[in-house]
Amino acid sequence: MNHKAGFVNIIGNPNVGKSTLMNAFIGEKLSIITSKAQTTRHRILGIVNGDDFQMVLSDTPGIIKPAYEMQESMMDFVKSAFDDADVLIYMVEIGEKELKDEAFFNRITHSTIPVLLLLNKIDKSDQGQLEEQVQLWAAKVPNAEIMAVSALEGFGVREVFDRIIELLPDSPPFYPKDQLTDKPERFFVNEIIREKILIHYKKEIPYAVEIDTEEFFEEDDIIRMRAVIMVERETQKGIIIGHKGSALKRVGVEARKDLEKFFGKQVHLELYVKVNKNWRSNQRQLKRFGYNQ
Repeated sequence: MNHKAGFVNIIGNPNVGKSTLMNAFIGEKLSIITSKAQTTRHRILGIVNGDDFQMVLSDTPGIIKPAYEMQESMMDFVKSAFDDADVLIYMVEIGEKELKDEAFFNRITHSTIPVLLLLNKIDKSDQGQLEEQVQLWAAKVPNAEIMAVSALEGFGVREVFDRIIELLPDSPPFYPKDQLTDKPERFFVNEIIREKILIHYKKEIPYAVEIDTEEFFEEDDIIRMRAVIMVERETQKGIIIGHKGSALKRVGVEARKDLEKFFGKQVHLELYVKVNKNWRSNQRQLKRFGYNQ
């Protein structure tokens, strides 16, 4: 029996549903999802295995024009997605008309590998608008195969999954067949905590935050974790903590529930807040947090 394997890299503007699609393919919540732009900061691999295939999916940050060092690093993750892809998924949403970076768009339209252009969120459109959008993108990206989906509702997801398998090259698997991702456990602890901050805090606060899980001790029936929420200014620290610690407590309670679901056992989570001035523009700090590879 022939075995297929390859890298399937998902790119697109912020908030078009890249993380939702990857999680739907994998059946696990590896990428955090919120309504805020720039939710995904890293390139996250999710691995789907079958008897005769291995699909290595890559969720990437939404394409933006970088304003500071961390965002430059985020766009480097997107650039790397072009380098090793066997299938490229370019995801757009109904009503969208262009990619925010012309250089990236040019690389998509001149790609020599298969490109699937997924027109997402079609549950928010009617038939006339859908046909209009298909025509628009067929003209803009003539090298792409266009498929309409609703990643959130699951419409068309199976068809895309099956089409990807057809496009994968014959190859042995790249990773052990029982592996789900390339990221360590602490990465997902950080991401789950950061998701709660994205949900509950406004304006600049979520974007000035980084999480560092300093301790992770797993016992038979419980995992004990200690994580630090890094902010850039003292005023942000006060906002994160809230009145008598109420805001921080809410983040901790919600994160712990999701962590217990993710790891399948009881979790004890301690959260602290520290000021790490201008970490988003500090090369040493960015490397420490896994941005500058």
